[in-house]
Amino acid sequence: MTDTTTSRPVPVERLRKGDHACMAVPEGRTPWKVFTAYTRTSLARREKVLLVMNPDDMNDDDVVALLDGGGGLATEARATGQLSLKRTTEMYVPDGRFEPERTIGLYTAEVDRAYDEGWSGLSLTADMSWGPRAGLDHDRLLDYEASVAPLFADPLFTAICWYDQEEFGEEVIDGMHKVHPLRVMERLDALDVTETAEGTRIAGSAELGTRAEFVESLRSALELRHTPGPSRFVLDLRDLCFMEAHCAWQLIGLAGALPTGSEVTVRCGELLGMLLRQLGAQEVPQLVLEVTEESAL
Repeated sequence: MTDTTTSRPVPVERLRKGDHACMAVPEGRTPWKVFTAYTRTSLARREKVLLVMNPDDMNDDDVVALLDGGGGLATEARATGQLSLKRTTEMYVPDGRFEPERTIGLYTAEVDRAYDEGWSGLSLTADMSWGPRAGLDHDRLLDYEASVAPLFADPLFTAICWYDQEEFGEEVIDGMHKVHPLRVMERLDALDVTETAEGTRIAGSAELGTRAEFVESLRSALELRHTPGPSRFVLDLRDLCFMEAHCAWQLIGLAGALPTGSEVTVRCGELLGMLLRQLGAQEVPQLVLEVTEESAL
């Protein structure tokens, strides 16, 4: 599949400070599994988490219980102030009117407050369905999303703006992909395969549920074209947040089966690089690992 938008699809675990991302939630699907992973990861990094929801969403206690999953982490974070829950009316239309500069000011104050309280940053999720409810047309909402870019010049701030696909429609969602640098994948157990000018980029999670899709994507990416001799391939796996051993074995095996002199450059993070080395990647001359520090991803 070739991505025609300007945003890069990433699993939520790959978001870093300073990232401005959107997420399109398909009809009938809830975003809370993704938000739970995002919240837990951010809390573990000592970032403050701010969830901005519509007034008719779940009440705060139910949200905290959902994020907890029985573990108590979210409850503790709420008690210490590391987890904060607000409503869209408070952040976007406190007096019934939307004023972009005021909203940007409110978020700037939230970032400053998180820093003053000793947290390492502020991680936000915001339900953007407040826009149509406040009478904003799609162009004005797009203009607002584009105008908040200066907020992310400060690497203390990370945000996911999420959109219901049924409510906003394909045209608006496509527009949001163009004004957000990143697009969060709406499922934790998913893959996104993109053909780029350099090679194949695979993001997401290579696990039991995506094993067949991942292996087929590898076969397609490493398919010999037009020549029976040595070939060069690039696999960008830097946004692959997990790979099971079976998938790693398949990658090593497919690379090793290529003609002598072929080269498969695998760009990946430290954990994946370590896994591939432990399984014998260095014994395959066709396989070249380019490892990036996790903090730089």
